[in-house]
Amino acid sequence: MTHSKMRLIVASNNSNKLREFREILGERFDIVSMHEAGIDTDIEESGTTFEENALIKARAVSEKLGCIALADDSGLCMYALRGAPGIYSARFCGRHGDDKANNRLLLEKLSDETDRRGYFESAVAICFPDGRTLTASGRTFGVILPEEHGENGFGYDPLFFSTEIDKCFGIASAEEKNAVSHRGRALRALAEKMRAEGIL
Repeated sequence: MTHSKMRLIVASNNSNKLREFREILGERFDIVSMHEAGIDTDIEESGTTFEENALIKARAVSEKLGCIALADDSGLCMYALRGAPGIYSARFCGRHGDDKANNRLLLEKLSDETDRRGYFESAVAICFPDGRTLTASGRTFGVILPEEHGENGFGYDPLFFSTEIDKCFGIASAEEKNAVSHRGRALRALAEKMRAEGIL
């Protein structure tokens, strides 16, 4: 007897994030982007934490389509910058999604800092048509290198040296990164909660 995959609408059109969702959850779920589900509006991320923003996005899609919706909000937090760029990671430079400019600004901000430690944090939220929600989070720790390395990953990955795999995320394979990444950990923790609730 075969079981059909649970369909999950992901509150994102970010192709890099969607690829990671499919790599991490693809065996269990049919991952569908907002665009593929027929939603082309931007959802305002008005929360003050990663979890609040993830819930805002998942709830907006779930309520609009009457479906199960999944969202992630994530970013880089640096100790020397008192947690910045944090929830503003994707638009650190003032423009959303300009990875190169974000990386340049981060290096500028850290140029006089001796502490280059930080962590990626991801919060994920799933919302159900009946209003139930589940959330989980994950972190991965490392240091910011003085220059970019590799072509893999996205965002701050070419600058982020993972002390857990002893390798820059810009060089690491998808399998290596997903094994220790903030998003991978958050999604696996969420899957555990779904199993505990009898959803999986």
